[in-house]
Amino acid sequence: MTFQTGHIGLNVTDLGKSTEFYRRVFGFTVAGESQEEGRRYAFLTQDGTLVLTLWQQSEGRFATALPGLHHLSFQVADLEAVRRAEAVVREIGATLHHDGVVPHGEGATSGGVFFEDPDGIRLEIFAPDGAGDRSAPTSGAPTCGFF
Repeated sequence: MTFQTGHIGLNVTDLGKSTEFYRRVFGFTVAGESQEEGRRYAFLTQDGTLVLTLWQQSEGRFATALPGLHHLSFQVADLEAVRRAEAVVREIGATLHHDGVVPHGEGATSGGVFFEDPDGIRLEIFAPDGAGDRSAPTSGAPTCGFF
C-alpha cells in the first residue's frame, strides 16, 4: 500500500479574502464553490488537479501554539519562481518571515520564502536549488521551523 497527498483542506474566516489570496500568490483556479450561508467553500485547482479546499468554518487567527498543522510547503521549479511569488506576497502585504528568500539551513542550496495567509496559516514556497549564496536566518535550526 502506498500513499500520496491528495488535497489540503483549510478552515478560513473569510472565504472571499482567502480565495483571492491563494489565487494571487499561487495562481490557483477556482473549480467549484458554494456561497450558501453556513456552507461556504471553494475548491482550488492547478492544471485541473484539486490542490486546496477552503472552508469558511472558523473565527480568529491560526493558533500556532496548539498541536496540529505547523506549515504548508509548496515546491516550485526554480528560485526565479520563488522570487515571483515573493513579489506577490510583498505586493499584497502578507506577513513575510525572514525578510525574503533564504536557504533551508546553513549550507543548504534549497530555500524559499516563508509567509502567512490572511488567517495566519504559515506557508512556504521553495526551490530545490539556488539559495545557497544567502545566509540562513537561524543558526543550527531549519528555516522552515519559523524560529
